[in-house]
Amino acid sequence: MKALVTLTLLLALAGCGERADDERAEEPEATMTEESQPAVVRDAIADLAERQGVDASAISLVAREEVTWRDGSRGCAQPGMSYTQALIDGSRITLRLDGKDYEYHSGGSQPPSLCEKPTQ
Repeated sequence: MKALVTLTLLLALAGCGERADDERAEEPEATMTEESQPAVVRDAIADLAERQGVDASAISLVAREEVTWRDGSRGCAQPGMSYTQALIDGSRITLRLDGKDYEYHSGGSQPPSLCEKPTQ
């Protein structure tokens, strides 16, 4: 019994040490370098930079959230439009430029697009 308790303690303590180099924690998204950001974020940043006529380095990532959109509008329904009625996995990306936030929605096979009036 004493050996079992000792073994259990040793195994528990083994997980408390420092991580090996190959087990680094993921970098928080807001501090990721451009190269380490997911393609969907890079695409959204590139789109906003082009729209605003600024260098992409002026844009910061505020948040990226994985979502399941209720339909093909990807949370950005436009009046008078009809959309596929299916759940779509995607992302909600919030970018900041000059103190103003911009929301991009992606999902399915569609690239991220600016959503000025989110509906979801």
